[in-house]
Amino acid sequence: MKILKKIFAIIYILSIIPSCTGYLDVVPDNTITLEDLFKKKEEAWDALAKVYNYMPRIEKTHETMWLAGDEYIGRLDYNDNAWDLRGIRVTRGLQTANDPLLGNWSGTNGGKRLYAGIRQANVFLNNIDNVPDMTEEEKADWKAQVKFLKAYYSFLLVRKYGPIIIADELISPDATKEELFQERSKVEDCFNYIITLMDEAIPNLTEKVPSTLAGQVDQVVAKAMKARVMLFRASPFYNGNMEYFGDFMDKDGQPFFPLVYDKEKWKDAIDAIEDAIETCEANGIQLYHYDTQPYVFDREDYAENDENIQTIYDLRMAITDPWNDELIWGYSNLDIYEQGEIGHASNMRLPDGYGGGITNTSGFSWQWLAATYRMAERYYTKNGVPIEEDLTFELDKKWEITTTPGADDPEYTEMKGIMQPGAETIKLYLNREPRFYANLAITGGYWRTHGVRINTKMYAGSDGGFNSSQHTTDYFETGIGIKKFVHPESKSGHWARTVKYPYPIIRLADLYLMKAEALNEYYDAPTQEVYDAINLVRERAGVPNVETVWSDASIVKSVNKHTTKEGMRDIILAERGNELAFEGSRFWDMLRTKRAVMEFSNPIWGWDYRGTTGANFFNLEVKQSRRFTITDCLWPIDLNEMNTNSKLVQNPGW
Repeated sequence: MKILKKIFAIIYILSIIPSCTGYLDVVPDNTITLEDLFKKKEEAWDALAKVYNYMPRIEKTHETMWLAGDEYIGRLDYNDNAWDLRGIRVTRGLQTANDPLLGNWSGTNGGKRLYAGIRQANVFLNNIDNVPDMTEEEKADWKAQVKFLKAYYSFLLVRKYGPIIIADELISPDATKEELFQERSKVEDCFNYIITLMDEAIPNLTEKVPSTLAGQVDQVVAKAMKARVMLFRASPFYNGNMEYFGDFMDKDGQPFFPLVYDKEKWKDAIDAIEDAIETCEANGIQLYHYDTQPYVFDREDYAENDENIQTIYDLRMAITDPWNDELIWGYSNLDIYEQGEIGHASNMRLPDGYGGGITNTSGFSWQWLAATYRMAERYYTKNGVPIEEDLTFELDKKWEITTTPGADDPEYTEMKGIMQPGAETIKLYLNREPRFYANLAITGGYWRTHGVRINTKMYAGSDGGFNSSQHTTDYFETGIGIKKFVHPESKSGHWARTVKYPYPIIRLADLYLMKAEALNEYYDAPTQEVYDAINLVRERAGVPNVETVWSDASIVKSVNKHTTKEGMRDIILAERGNELAFEGSRFWDMLRTKRAVMEFSNPIWGWDYRGTTGANFFNLEVKQSRRFTITDCLWPIDLNEMNTNSKLVQNPGW
């Protein structure tokens, strides 16, 4: 309850405030004017909350962009429902210009209408100085927050649409047609506008807001998000992309995208990232480490395998421990009383025999949002390299069924608390990095949820598996679950039995990996500074340093791959894929590096969830086709907008 009370206090600023809902739609009647709504600080606070309320829902299973890409698969019986699993539908090639999925230009099909959010920001900025019972310092801080949000919403639009209309001024009701209908600006102009607006906001923001206002924008947040903007600006999709957009022109015949690559944009990114890291570290932001006693069910194993289990706790709780030291900015406008979050869709139901909760209950434990088979292969081996690179990993035997050592076998000691003793599994699931075991629910492993430790088997009729007598549609399609967003104490049946936490928009590990990438791209060859940045993340993840393992000819096939810019680029993107898995990063990483078309057009595979034994469960089958083309890299502008504004140029292919 202590955690829940804190969350209630935190989300106030981000909630829809009844007193201001719809106030922009009031018809003037000589009684209420816009200025009337900024007569007191309390009303200005409501207006500030309304600007925040346009932040996209990243936690809602059917409304989040996090599901785009190749990490997730949901219920296949939802395939024909345009309003379900919209993120997955994007990479199934089901986008249309009639009703764009998660469209932020017009607010179509589950997307927040970001131009309305920008308009609300402009209303706020035009009126906040009229509030009499606020200090100048308060006004400056609130204005800075709104300026930042205006820039952030513009960035989200650029990320999806490329060139956008820069809506910097509030359009009056009596505006002319020329003022009302505007043209899209060049991509570089859009980035410059966003960066300039963030730079204007940062000096007037509080350096670090107190915990009671966690979620509000401060300098720590703004600098971190500016670093992300600079990273995107420098990335090849937005920087010299002649391949995709050489013929994408405005009505004057000028290219929307910069067609000449500018390496110096990476230097700008380096400067912004280093500034963000310095500010974060100076304000106590650090990589998360679990510093509490392990749960009772783990203490016996912890006594004999403390280092490995500690790493599992560090990784598992870095997301679900509310407002922990690693989180820079989190989304906390949660539906406290409702279900629908990724953590609910991915949590398994409590099987019979464990006690401590309501068994086989679907409320807040939907048990159907699964990991794709690719995720089971994507995580590293225990040596910190991909399975296809590790000479010590029996790649040709990865699907071979085996049994883990028994509880009394000395070889089992390093598996305690990670894999069950004497359990049937496959070799693919052994000798993997800690993030594999922390984030994935697999056959022979454990899932800490419902306040207990569950022995996951994943076969039909077993713990974690398909059970037709309980749920004919709710099961993990691939036989691989996702533990990352489920707090170990979250239970079923009622909102008060779950642990709420802010879903991460950005955390410190992301900044360290940004730094490694930007440095690698700017210099001709990787420097020690590149290795140092990525190694900070790898050390917490429990894998060897890059330069140690990649120079070891007894372990890796591509010896010294880390010494070339191209090789290190692959290593950094792989690291981002593992560290930030399921957090909405991979889709945009692949898009901005121009790898999305290649990566997201492969079918989704998984195990046969109907299998009751290893022999008939561990059989790969295609679960879902995916199709993602160059056209899909930019969202279509809603046709209603195109028909209304003749100055708009539609994105290529739509």
